[in-house]
Amino acid sequence: MSDLSARQRLDTPRTSRRFALNFDVEAVGRVSESFARFLGTGRYLAIQTIFVLIWIVLNIFAVKWQWDPYPFILLNLAFSTQAAYAAPLILLAQNRQENRDRVSLEEDRRRAERTKADTEYLARELAALRLAVGEVATRDYLRRELEELREKLIEIQQPQTPTSRDGASKTAGSERRAKKPG
Repeated sequence: MSDLSARQRLDTPRTSRRFALNFDVEAVGRVSESFARFLGTGRYLAIQTIFVLIWIVLNIFAVKWQWDPYPFILLNLAFSTQAAYAAPLILLAQNRQENRDRVSLEEDRRRAERTKADTEYLARELAALRLAVGEVATRDYLRRELEELREKLIEIQQPQTPTSRDGASKTAGSERRAKKPG
């Protein structure tokens, strides 16, 4: 049963047998953008100017080929047709550009928010480190504290007088170790 194709299976609906035109909407947009970009170039203006001049010259001087006499109604019709197609294509290209700009703006906004959050986090961490550094015992502070402790130990041990021979040797050894620089 698993070898049956989708067409033979009863639980799968049949696809439409009608002919459907499939076209890529993005392809139309890309073509319209390239056409709109071309309309905005100096090359297009030069080509159109040359075309119009040739049209007018042929219709004025070539009496045998005169297909559009002086008011040039056919030329006006061609320009109207061109404008009728160019305007929507330009608007389509502008809409596509607006969509790209909106996506780019949203991405920039998200990136800016992330950067701001990171900056705020780093500022908080830096402030915490500054506070912690203020509370950290430095080498000089530790030396001074150890020196004070050593002096207090020496003061505590000096008033005691040894009563036995073992106590006297222990006290003398302690004093020698305490006085040793280091």
